[in-house]
Amino acid sequence: MLASPACFAFIFLLCQLTGPAASGVLKKLVGALGGSVTFPLNLSVDPIDSIIWVFNTTTLVTIQPKLADKKAVIIVTQHRNKERVNFPHEGYSLRLSKLKKNDSGVYRVEIHSSTLQDPLTQEYELRVYEHLSKPKVIIGLQNNKNGTCVTNLTCSMEQGGEDVTYSWKSLGQATNESHSGSILPISWRQEKRDMTFICMARNPISSNSSNPIFAWKLCEGAAGGLATSVILKLLLSLILLCFIALVLIILIIRRERRKEHYTRGKCSKYTLFHCENTPKGGGIPLTAHVARHTKAIYP
Repeated sequence: MLASPACFAFIFLLCQLTGPAASGVLKKLVGALGGSVTFPLNLSVDPIDSIIWVFNTTTLVTIQPKLADKKAVIIVTQHRNKERVNFPHEGYSLRLSKLKKNDSGVYRVEIHSSTLQDPLTQEYELRVYEHLSKPKVIIGLQNNKNGTCVTNLTCSMEQGGEDVTYSWKSLGQATNESHSGSILPISWRQEKRDMTFICMARNPISSNSSNPIFAWKLCEGAAGGLATSVILKLLLSLILLCFIALVLIILIIRRERRKEHYTRGKCSKYTLFHCENTPKGGGIPLTAHVARHTKAIYP
């Protein structure tokens, strides 16, 4: 027979005070952010007076199992969890949905029975993870010595990087190679320039890979640094010379035009005093006095 409600309440309070030790091995569960997880419960005792689910130190659910003439009484202690908690297939395994990061922690179920001196307990450890986004690859300092490219590739996650493991795949050779760890040291010669490097990131619920990194793009600057510098200097020098030549040409043209403007006609004896500053096409006519004076000098 099921215990009375008063007895049920007494058992619940007693459980909260005593905090029974776990009777089973800790079970580890993982869940995805926004997803759901089920805490399996196998009942091996009869009769069952009550079942209590606890998260860390907070009671989630208390249950009075169903009888032949009564349905099970399920009490969710926190209103915000009512839509997230359910028991599939009319059993007592707890299913928690719409998982959040702060749902990670230790869960405990306590099974109370009048036939047992101490309640049976089972503990679970839940870890909630995010689905991994595409990992980011950072190219370290590049160096080229005697035709050998030397650098490091570092793989990382911008967010959701909890419990992430990294590995690398090197493609393009006769046999593909793999490397563990977030950092991949690279040393390759010209004949291996067709190699491709890909970072793989994994956590307990998902995996993702980076964009491919092509070997021929690495050490480009280091390999051709000197040649690039020389070409750049030559190009700048050529542009400067062209600019100077253009300025000189413009100055010469302007000078020639000005000279032509002032010297198209020759000075005459009648324009002695104004010839030097007389513009092209004629000038200011001489006064009668100046004209007579000019004739007197040049009869």
